[in-house]
Amino acid sequence: MSLKSFLIATTFFALSACQSTAGPEPLAIELTGTWHIEVIAGDPVIDYSPAQLIFSQEGKLSGNNSCNSFFGEYSQQGSSITLSPTGSTMKACVDALMEQEQRVMTAMPKVTSGQIVKNQLVLQDANGKTQFVLSKL
Repeated sequence: MSLKSFLIATTFFALSACQSTAGPEPLAIELTGTWHIEVIAGDPVIDYSPAQLIFSQEGKLSGNNSCNSFFGEYSQQGSSITLSPTGSTMKACVDALMEQEQRVMTAMPKVTSGQIVKNQLVLQDANGKTQFVLSKL
């Protein structure tokens, strides 16, 4: 191998090592299952609250919003998540649970992303404000 060929090969190798590559795509969060709601828009839920989100396969969303059952859909692409509640039962409950139910239903459509932090699912809005903190059941 001539010196010229060696220098060309070494230069090519050195330049190819300097190329930047796109980072890996964020791994999708495994949402499927039942998640207990711990925090809604910065406020902890009422003790022993039945509030939960249930993510089923094929984008089905259901759960308990503290007082009533609800249903709807969700979509996920990587860490991007949207929640779209479409209906709920209409039972009356004690005032504290009714107020919490309103917070759940108001926060759900605001969700745009999620991440796992210390084994909890943190769902945030477009401004990065935490809307839910959930624990998997």
